[in-house]
Amino acid sequence: MPEVIPCAARKAAFAAIASLALLTTACTGQSGSGATDDASKDTTINFWHAWSAPNEVKAVRTLIAGFEKAHPNIHVNVVGNVTDDKINQALRSGGDKAPDVISSFTTNNVGKFCSSGALVDLNPFFKKSGIDPAATFPKTMNEYTQFDGDRCTVPLLGDAYGLYYNKTEFKKAGITSPPKTWSEFEDDAKKLTIPDGDSYKQLGFMPDYHGWETTTEHYFAQFSPTYFGTDGKSDIAKDPAFEQGFGLQKRLVDELGGFQKLEKYRSTLGDEWGAKHPFHTGQVAMQLDGEWRLGMALAAQPNLDIGVAPLPVPDDRAAQYGKGYITGTITGIAAASRKQNAAWEFVKYISTDTDAVVGFSNDLHNVPSTLAALKSPKLTYDPRFKTFLDIAADPDSTTTPASVNGGQYLVTIQQFGYDYESGKVTDLKAGLKKTAAQIDTDIAQAK
Repeated sequence: MPEVIPCAARKAAFAAIASLALLTTACTGQSGSGATDDASKDTTINFWHAWSAPNEVKAVRTLIAGFEKAHPNIHVNVVGNVTDDKINQALRSGGDKAPDVISSFTTNNVGKFCSSGALVDLNPFFKKSGIDPAATFPKTMNEYTQFDGDRCTVPLLGDAYGLYYNKTEFKKAGITSPPKTWSEFEDDAKKLTIPDGDSYKQLGFMPDYHGWETTTEHYFAQFSPTYFGTDGKSDIAKDPAFEQGFGLQKRLVDELGGFQKLEKYRSTLGDEWGAKHPFHTGQVAMQLDGEWRLGMALAAQPNLDIGVAPLPVPDDRAAQYGKGYITGTITGIAAASRKQNAAWEFVKYISTDTDAVVGFSNDLHNVPSTLAALKSPKLTYDPRFKTFLDIAADPDSTTTPASVNGGQYLVTIQQFGYDYESGKVTDLKAGLKKTAAQIDTDIAQAK
């Protein structure tokens, strides 16, 4: 059972913007001569991360042991179970006990890490090592670890989102294969829904934004949205992908019983991480979720006949079936570190060494974050897990772009989603314009 904390559970922590003093230090560290330590000498670096479960801690220890065997002169002091807030405090304060290398569970903070100068630009290090990031990492992961040309982070395993479905209930409903388009999905969700008065014996799919992983960004990824225009302004009122995405979700809410009925049913269901998750119990027949759900579902209900497939795509994008939303863990080097060359040796190993990435992926049951690791014969997984490997490698897969104020724009979009699905807002076009204006204001204030 995968214990790594999924993306949706990580999004509550938004990083604080680093101080001006740190920004000045970072600029120095990012220059060609910024890293002056001798990585061949005996040294100790500090690595701060957020993993905490026993199997996660064991996996990190194994990863570090592999590095120290390959680099016997570089020792890694580990501080685990730390949040982004604590990491940012330490990055600002600096000192011998501060992290030289950090990892974070949320890509939402990349914009802050880069724009504030909290982490160094790794482009000079990649160039010095002769590594091409574009040829090393999957396209989407390569994109979400940068901001405005500053590559202050690199991917360290990933999360891919797909569709889980109950094969037994599909067969009962006469459905022979998972839906590939949203129109097929709508039909299947209705066929799989069994009403029971003002509730349900079974719900085909829980579409509400307050549901499990059914966030706006996970839905909209299948529509290939453009969140920001070339001018840096919010594009959600201009790109038809957002109107289409909101329209799809609202139709699902209405067709499956209406917002009030769905919310009443949702309040009776189990939580996202426990054995009583409604997909595990059969109360929901289809589930939008990440790769970790497979292990959780198998552990909770081994007799459940679980199918896994990519999420559907719009009917006019049928050729892109197979893509999905991608996010993941990131890692980077502190701008205040005086051991940046030694830190780079560590970051390079854990993020680009194929065997290291594969081993870490096998231990945590997350998606590997290099193209070579995705194809490695050393990967061990349930055959159904390959769906997520394929989604991660798919060039049409998308993510949400970095922003100077982190994921605040996603929070704003999600809040509009709550208002629209509940009927509080009825004019979609006007609501999108208002939401775009709010996003632009928030970003302007953060600069």
